[in-house]
Amino acid sequence: MSPTPTAPSPRSQLHRAAERGHYDADTIHAIVDAAWVCHVAFAAPEPLCLPTACWRVGDQLYIHGSNGSRMMKHLASGAPACVSITHLDGLVMARSAFSHSMNFRSVVIHGQFTAVADADKPALLDALVEHIVPGRSAEARRANAKELAATTVLGIPLHEAAAKVRAWGPRDKDEDLDWPAWAGVLPLRQQALPAITEPGCTQAMPAWAQAWA
Repeated sequence: MSPTPTAPSPRSQLHRAAERGHYDADTIHAIVDAAWVCHVAFAAPEPLCLPTACWRVGDQLYIHGSNGSRMMKHLASGAPACVSITHLDGLVMARSAFSHSMNFRSVVIHGQFTAVADADKPALLDALVEHIVPGRSAEARRANAKELAATTVLGIPLHEAAAKVRAWGPRDKDEDLDWPAWAGVLPLRQQALPAITEPGCTQAMPAWAQAWA
């Protein structure tokens, strides 16, 4: 039997359904890399949880926003934060209503954000564009000095993170196995739809956009 994975800290340790927990970098990075949006929770001073674009470079998760953003100013001060990412992969239909569930991949990150130095902003913002659509940063105009000066980029380490994954069918109680109801999984996935050219755009649709769907 393999040893039980060890959480990086007490607050990242899974307690409920602990067998679903994963603390290795490969699992955490894969879930983070599949996301374009995360939710950042913090107290300023009332509790807030806000969605924002996210991307990973190395062992850091990055977010960005206006210098005037209350969230960015609060997080840049070193206040504690919690970041969550979730991908819903399926609805699990059990024979009993109580045993229904969902298949998912999630990551929760604890820690503090730190502001990125001005000199590092251009490369990290290019990485954001590449994360969303590989190759796009070579086509689009890069941020100019004024835009960079108005933008805060923050990073949080992935050292104190936990992944939680469910990827199996229903687990009915023994006494429900003969109940006359269908049991199984209704898989879900995010689907890309055909690209739509902006009215007035005279540029031909690039190959990556044509292949988007």
